[in-house]
Amino acid sequence: MRTWMILFSAGCLGGLANSLVVWLCGRAGIPQTVGVSLAPAWTATWLYPRIVWGGLWGFAFLLPLKSSRPLFKGSWLSLLPSVAMLFVVFPLKTPHGVLGLKLGLLTPVFVLFYNWVWGIATAWAVRWGK
Repeated sequence: MRTWMILFSAGCLGGLANSLVVWLCGRAGIPQTVGVSLAPAWTATWLYPRIVWGGLWGFAFLLPLKSSRPLFKGSWLSLLPSVAMLFVVFPLKTPHGVLGLKLGLLTPVFVLFYNWVWGIATAWAVRWGK
């Protein structure tokens, strides 16, 4: 039970870190400079599901990987929510299409980067929590 609680909590922390980076980048206009429409408002309705989903994705850290180094593990596991976002959420749950390309051609790059932030933050929180 302790491991499950650590993984969920670490994933939530990763979700918060991811959300903060997404919001700060959007506020700074970084995605917009390359034609990507990702600039969310910092609201509870935007933030809450992102933290919960981050926590649920934290269970991916149960998967065995050859290396236990946080940078390696977090980087690889960050690909799971990225694939889900690009190939499931965007095309099936939003009008943005496969890879979210209707938000801009470089949307996949931002999704990969933002989820990498989640993966690294989560990996360090898991290591710190054990």
